[in-house]
Amino acid sequence: MELTTVVSWKDGMAFDVEMDGHHVTIDAHEEFGGRDLGPLPKTLLLGSLAGCGSMDVVAILGKMRVPFRSLVVDVAGQITDDHPKKFTNIVLNYRIEGDDLPLNKVRRAINLSEERYCGIWATLEPSVELSSVLFVNGEEMPAPPEEE
Repeated sequence: MELTTVVSWKDGMAFDVEMDGHHVTIDAHEEFGGRDLGPLPKTLLLGSLAGCGSMDVVAILGKMRVPFRSLVVDVAGQITDDHPKKFTNIVLNYRIEGDDLPLNKVRRAINLSEERYCGIWATLEPSVELSSVLFVNGEEMPAPPEEE
């Protein structure tokens, strides 16, 4: 399977990104010659990672028959100060809400995404420190003990 994307210059630092028949404008901040007409490419990468994980978790929880009210994933990535300004670490905060959520199943869904299904995670993992934090109904869940 091959995925394709076409990036076309518009003007200044703005580009049209065509993906699967959908269009997104990416741009730079004004201080770098852009007009802030769209997200930065690095920010778009964070959204892609969160989207990949979110879709996996929703699909897996559905197969597990685990109902929930909402799932929001916010992502923070640290980049280097020197060129190439690359990500050094990224943290995904999974925020799920629902009644009587089985914590073990929610954690299993996230782990399956990270370890088996999310291709973006797998692509970034060799060079970027990736981690996730789980929040259930607004409360941060402690990390499970490391298996020996």
